[in-house]
Amino acid sequence: QVQLVESGGGLVQPGGSLRLSCTASGSIASSNDMGWYRQAPGKQRELVAVVSTGGTAIYGDSVKGRFTISRDNPKTVTLQMNSLKPDDTAVYYCKYRYKADYWGQGTQVTVSS
Repeated sequence: QVQLVESGGGLVQPGGSLRLSCTASGSIASSNDMGWYRQAPGKQRELVAVVSTGGTAIYGDSVKGRFTISRDNPKTVTLQMNSLKPDDTAVYYCKYRYKADYWGQGTQVTVSS
């Protein structure tokens, strides 16, 4: 089993920045994928960004050039979000993948003036 704890959400004005972090615990593989998805009210959950332990990253089209995903070890992943827009408002979920998908509880990000 894998448990995920997210932190860093909150309220920010348009154009501002936030940094999300996620830490995994339990049975963690040395090679895995971790990333972030988000879900806004009335919409489907969508990919924000994922990154492998080897550093290969994939971004959703709507965040390319504004968000950066990174990781230093197999247990953590960080999402730096810049130039935030009201459309970025959503619950952000951390996901760990190795043989199965594990999800965090989610952290709210609200972009509003």
